[in-house]
Amino acid sequence: MFSRTLTTHPTSADRLAEILAAPGFGKYFTDHMVLIDWDADRGWHDERVVPYAPFTLDPATMLFHYGQEIFEGLKAYQQPDGSVAAFRPEANAARFARSAHRIALPELPEQLFIDSLTELVAADRAWVPTAPDTSLYLRPFMFASEVALGVHPAKKVTYCLIASPAGIYFSHGATGVTVWLSAEYVRAAPGGTGEAKTGGNYAASLLAQAEAAQRGCDQVVWLDAVERRWVEEMGTNNLCFVYGTEDAGTVEIVTPALNGSLLPGITRDSLITLARDLGYAATERRISTDEWGKAVDAGEMTEVFGCGTAAVVTPVAAVRSADGEFTIGGGRPGPVTLKLREALVAIQQGTAPDLHGWRHTLVPGA
Repeated sequence: MFSRTLTTHPTSADRLAEILAAPGFGKYFTDHMVLIDWDADRGWHDERVVPYAPFTLDPATMLFHYGQEIFEGLKAYQQPDGSVAAFRPEANAARFARSAHRIALPELPEQLFIDSLTELVAADRAWVPTAPDTSLYLRPFMFASEVALGVHPAKKVTYCLIASPAGIYFSHGATGVTVWLSAEYVRAAPGGTGEAKTGGNYAASLLAQAEAAQRGCDQVVWLDAVERRWVEEMGTNNLCFVYGTEDAGTVEIVTPALNGSLLPGITRDSLITLARDLGYAATERRISTDEWGKAVDAGEMTEVFGCGTAAVVTPVAAVRSADGEFTIGGGRPGPVTLKLREALVAIQQGTAPDLHGWRHTLVPGA
């Protein structure tokens, strides 16, 4: 049972309207957050909604020293009937548990994960934006809060959930991004933590992302850790490659197969299903940088896009590497990419039938 302590200084209606008019991404946070404690003796306990506030942590808190931390990201959407629904929260709960297992943290039960979403959205219902291409981004995370310097799995852990109104992630993502193929740095290797959504993976990515920016690129594309030729991910997104065209009567979506170093994206999984619903072939297999370039040159690969919770679907317009540069589909978003994005967003926003049971109502309509 969650306790609820509401803030005595809620955001004013005028300020909230100003925020929701231009939310950006990860810039503003709702009035409340959820906290749940865990320790080795009592397990999960003290579920509570409290005012959004800083943490006070001892300098010897294990998080600071050994990076034992995981997080998730999902969105809640205003629905046409006035309710608020999250998109596939059960899948996020399952991935959160898998990440916890890999980082030697306690697994949060699925129902408790979803209940935390419900409690926070109910408390901060007014923060759910209603404009097109907006949502309430939900960020659950868990960290080692034990105070100790011995290297061992933490015996005290804190779960927290915060929320932030969100608009478009990439400022020009709808028109296509330019990517840099990173041959020097790798994101993860099989047997490592690539499958876990842990902060260390993202910290390790920042230098390569800075290199991409220096090359005039929006994002970095990660290659495999051994041969540096197999495509893995784009920044924090999974990648999808479109072969053929609808006009020609054949379309195949190819995405790199999960191999232990790729994050199993929920948007990726959803788009594979939607592609097949639309009559496209969808294949999970390895794809090399050599195949990528040659298939584009031959006109066989017609579109490329990244996909993830924050950005949803992002067309890739051009690729740069130490060997040169090439453009995909004339540098414009392709029709298959746009069709898949439209199909996904329509389900998320409640304007299309939910044939796969992906929408989960958190707050009912009026």
